Amino acid sequence: MVKYRDETLDRTFAALSDPTRRALLARLGERDGLSVSELAAPFPVSLPAIMKHLDVLTDAGLIVREKTGRTVSCRLTAQPMEQAMNWLNRYAQFWSEKFDRLAALVEDKTWPTQPSTPIPAQSNVQANVQASRSRAGSAHGRRKSTPPGRKPRS
Repeated sequence: MVKYRDETLDRTFAALSDPTRRALLARLGERDGLSVSELAAPFPVSLPAIMKHLDVLTDAGLIVREKTGRTVSCRLTAQPMEQAMNWLNRYAQFWSEKFDRLAALVEDKTWPTQPSTPIPAQSNVQANVQASRSRAGSAHGRRKSTPPGRKPRS
């Protein structure tokens, strides 16, 4: 039976939906074990706002916070991301199979070839000039519309 509700997966994707939280995770991916103040340094938001983002990431199980003295450092945890990747990979496999079938269909199909006689460039230029002249000529003969409720002058 297909399980449609997975609380861990829901929390993971909810945490990843915010660009600030993704940026925090990216910073931890570059250098694990950063303190909260080091993590918060490049962001134009307050430290309490960063703390709220870290709470969401912690609740989702994406990071672990460790306190040493007065310093709180953060580390990435892999398990929720692995579950999210497994979920995404199922859909990637589904679409990959669909595209493979489409490619096989396109490759097997015989398509008509291009016309053997190319259209001369000169005739295209003349057709465009004639079309422009005819449009310009008809613009002069138009009557201007009257506002609603008024009768046209005769």
